[in-house]
Amino acid sequence: MRIAFLTAPEGVEQIELTEPWKAAVDAGHEPVLVSTKPGTIQAFHHLDKADTFPVQEVVGETTADSFGGLVLPGGVANPDNLRTDEKVVRFVRDFFEQGWPVAAICHAPWTLVEADVLRGRVLTSWPSLATDIRNAGGTWVDEQVKICDHGDSKLVTSRKPDDLKAFDEAFLDVFAREAA
Repeated sequence: MRIAFLTAPEGVEQIELTEPWKAAVDAGHEPVLVSTKPGTIQAFHHLDKADTFPVQEVVGETTADSFGGLVLPGGVANPDNLRTDEKVVRFVRDFFEQGWPVAAICHAPWTLVEADVLRGRVLTSWPSLATDIRNAGGTWVDEQVKICDHGDSKLVTSRKPDDLKAFDEAFLDVFAREAA
């Protein structure tokens, strides 16, 4: 399965990109780094610059239907940047409209709030997003990983980097079942 890993040009939490990416590769999937601009993205270790990664596809030049699933890594600045881009919001919404599985960790659900895809869904995130999620029509829970099957698209969410092992296992299981 081709899986879109969507990040802003700057601000993604590196471990929330690299660990799920490695898990996807190890499971035989093809992860694709998608961003809003060509070139490279700048990852962070919390507030400190970390590594850069090459962008493979650009929002607006690729479509959700060329993928089988979407992973949204966190980092505070990453989803805050993404949710202000109309092309990104449409790209994310398209995954839900097409019924493709989506996985989001930490602050990444901010982009889902903006895409207006959380009504009736139960999910988790970094705790500071709880009010935003509730205001967007979702139900926030404090769990290591939450799988929500409300609607046509399955949604897998986790709270923080400490949850990555459970997050990786859950999203890979859901994505594999959805691809079958």
